[in-house]
Amino acid sequence: MMDMSRMKIGINVDIQRTDGRIHSAVISGVNPEAKSVTVEWFERGETKGKEIEAEAIFSLNPHLGEGSKPGGRETHSSQSQLNDDDDEEYTNGSVSPTEPPPLAGKGRGKKGGSGGTVSYRSSNRGTVSNAQETPRFSNRAGSARSRQSYATRPPATQQNGQASNGQAEVAEVAKKPGIPVPADRRKSNCVKEVERIEQRRKERRDKQVAIKEQQDVEYDTGDPNWQFAAMIKEFRAHLEYRPLTSSDPIVNHQISVCVRCRPLNKKECAKKEVNVLTVPNKENVIVHEPKTKVDLTKYLENQNFRFDYAFDENATNEIVYRYTAKPLVDCIFESGMATCFAYGQTGSGKTHTMGGEFTGGRGQQECAKGIYCLAARDVFKLLHTKFKKADLVVGSSFFEIYSGKVFDLLNKKQKLRVLEDHKGQVQIVGLKEEVITSADDVLRLVAHGNNVRTSGVTSANQHSSRSHAVFQIILRKKSTSKLHGKFSLIDLAGNERGKDTNSSDRQTRMEGAEINKSLLALKECIRALGRKAGAYLPFRASKLTQVLRDSFIGDKSRTCMISMISPGMGCCEHTLNTLRYADRVKELGPGGRVEGKPAEIDLSDNYNNMGAMSPQNSALALLKTANQDEVTDEMMTFHEKVNHMQELEEEIIDDHKSLIDSSQKWLTEQKKLLKQSDEVDYDVEAYAKQLDSLLGKKIDELVLLREKVTNFRKDIQEEETLSKNMKAGKKK
Repeated sequence: MMDMSRMKIGINVDIQRTDGRIHSAVISGVNPEAKSVTVEWFERGETKGKEIEAEAIFSLNPHLGEGSKPGGRETHSSQSQLNDDDDEEYTNGSVSPTEPPPLAGKGRGKKGGSGGTVSYRSSNRGTVSNAQETPRFSNRAGSARSRQSYATRPPATQQNGQASNGQAEVAEVAKKPGIPVPADRRKSNCVKEVERIEQRRKERRDKQVAIKEQQDVEYDTGDPNWQFAAMIKEFRAHLEYRPLTSSDPIVNHQISVCVRCRPLNKKECAKKEVNVLTVPNKENVIVHEPKTKVDLTKYLENQNFRFDYAFDENATNEIVYRYTAKPLVDCIFESGMATCFAYGQTGSGKTHTMGGEFTGGRGQQECAKGIYCLAARDVFKLLHTKFKKADLVVGSSFFEIYSGKVFDLLNKKQKLRVLEDHKGQVQIVGLKEEVITSADDVLRLVAHGNNVRTSGVTSANQHSSRSHAVFQIILRKKSTSKLHGKFSLIDLAGNERGKDTNSSDRQTRMEGAEINKSLLALKECIRALGRKAGAYLPFRASKLTQVLRDSFIGDKSRTCMISMISPGMGCCEHTLNTLRYADRVKELGPGGRVEGKPAEIDLSDNYNNMGAMSPQNSALALLKTANQDEVTDEMMTFHEKVNHMQELEEEIIDDHKSLIDSSQKWLTEQKKLLKQSDEVDYDVEAYAKQLDSLLGKKIDELVLLREKVTNFRKDIQEEETLSKNMKAGKKK
């Protein structure tokens, strides 16, 4: 039967470590309920402690069950007795003059010694109570011994020569006989530190549980992207929001670059997509790009862009029009040219902004709320008020550019030719221009054009526009029909389709090639407006910039670009591409023009060194010079081949039409010659000579056309090979 009363604070016992070592330690606390004791020992310059079951103590220290010897002495069975000549007792307040007492805390025992064993023996000079026992100290290593009256020595643990308050109180209590010292008042710094660590660990766990419970309420933790949503929410909580309102002033710019963010659509909400866009004020847009580290840690890369105006998801078409296209209306009445572009990926809201809102399905578009109609209303308002005596008439045209070809949307999608006249002016041959007298006429023309516009199905939209749609409001003098001003409103094709230059479908590749070229050329033409007068415009690089050449020339020309972006995380890459493109147009930077960006390249000198290159290829080469990061050598070769294919295709089509027309004449002459053979005395030699001449002409036309067709087929095969090589290189 274990007698826990024998377990006294301050006595020396043997303990066994987990590695099998047995050494001495001091009992610093007793817990009768748990039948355990807390022990401490000094090792390697520091005090250590642990809690041990009482049974283990009794098994290694059988003398604890034998009772006390006469005089109250308790002798450690495994400790050798000290000789009276070698021992020196200190009792009733005597203190070692040379060494601090070897108790709990740093510095116990001989200075620097950690291998010695300390034994405690009660004094043989009378019996004392538990609290007044006078222990003896001996160092087994043979070093000089020092001992001190246990009841009167100072606290063992010292820091910079000062004892802690808690141990001072324990020492004070120990002086009073018959008063037991509480175990928790005798805990060492080591034990207390362990308890503090455990308490802090418990607090952290409780805090994590509370945070997790809160996250389960606020977020769908089953969604793999909920952590991104939480990080974005936390980021937005520290922002100050000042969105654009109708009371903000309108600033006139020759080149205005704006951005509009649409709200999440039904499809994105159903997929629980995270909104990665933040528009904190009227100029800035922040993209929270989700990233994942190698160790699968998720984090955000917050990228800031600055533009002339930034419209959040709450902005209406009227607000967008007020700060983008409306300031350009006055320009065309002052004999100027104005252009307004809507740019972005499919499904970002370009057609919604330019043509009007869609209600009740794709076929129900409220064109009255689109920029087309809003601009027309202001044109007629100024025409009937401020410019009533200007003798002007308003006309309108609507055409699309698809795969390098121009089609009239107001005339049964008739294919049109784009040519330059003797004055160097670009003319769209055969383009239908209708006179309009009110905004209702514009609504009718826009609705008709949108219905016949080339479109297709993409992952972002079931009815995606695959062409550039150009709606023009034209002012002419009534008396002379001379052009006075022109306002071109353009709904560009989705920018992501410009990446489809390595698709397996040739038609898609041709679409992507034309879109890619037109967007690069458009950017350089707009940038040229801000350069010195006479700067070269690479307008021949694409059909879009070719037909809009007059809009980029002159001091009165003004341009506005509206970049449409999608907020869903799945569109983050396309959104960043859109914003980077818009940023390159004007390069405002987060807080002004960014230092260190590439300087403007004067394309005029490069153009003069192009030699005998075709106008289209020379303009394309200049695009590569200005956009070396975007146009690789392989892509340059691919675009040159596509240009050559398009030029040869037009030649073949023209020659084929000419062949058909000449064939009609040839057939008439053949019938006439054949009729001569019915005469009795016809001239056989003359007949044979004429027939040979007719056949020779026909054969020459057919051979020439066949050679062009053969070359065209070779170009098609080369284009396909180039596309495969580009696709293979991209995979590598």
